[in-house]
Amino acid sequence: MKTIILDVQPLTKPAFARFGDVIETEGAELRLINDGTTERYHDLANVDVTGEGARVLVNIFRGKPFALPVDISMLERHPLGTQAFMPLQNRPFLAVVAEDDGGKPGIPVTFLCQGSQGVNYARNAWHHPLISLEETSDFLVVDRGGEGNNLEEFFFEDVVYRIEKLAV
Repeated sequence: MKTIILDVQPLTKPAFARFGDVIETEGAELRLINDGTTERYHDLANVDVTGEGARVLVNIFRGKPFALPVDISMLERHPLGTQAFMPLQNRPFLAVVAEDDGGKPGIPVTFLCQGSQGVNYARNAWHHPLISLEETSDFLVVDRGGEGNNLEEFFFEDVVYRIEKLAV
C-alpha cells in the first residue's frame, strides 16, 4: 500500500470555500442586540438540509484526541445536508477534506483550524470524521436529522494519506 504525506495549511475562508464555510467572528457582520448588551455575529454558515421530514439537529460531540502521525484511510460525506463543527473549548482541530472525483474523494486537503474557528462542511463535501488535537474536546455540531440515508463512506484501498506534522 502506498503512503502519501499530506501538508497542513491554515484554515482561511478563501482556501476552504469549495468545501463549505469557515465559522469565525473575524470579518463577520456584527449586530448589537438586547439593548446593546449582546454582540451577534450574524449568518456565519449556510445550514442546508433536504428531504422528507428533515430537520436541523444541534448536538455536542466529544472527540478524543489524535496523536501524530494520523493516517487518513477513509472519508465520508452527507448527501442530504451540511454538517458544522464549532469547538467549545478553544482547542485546535484538523479538517481533512477532498473534492469529489467521479463519486469518490480526490486527494485530501488538510486544514489546521484554530480553537476560535469552526467549519461547516457543504452538502456532499468529502471529509474525515472529527480529528481533535491536544486533549478530549467538545464541539457544537449542527447537522441534519430525519429520514433518509445521510451518510456515505469511502475507504481508500491502495493508498493511505498521512499527516505527520502540523507545521503550516
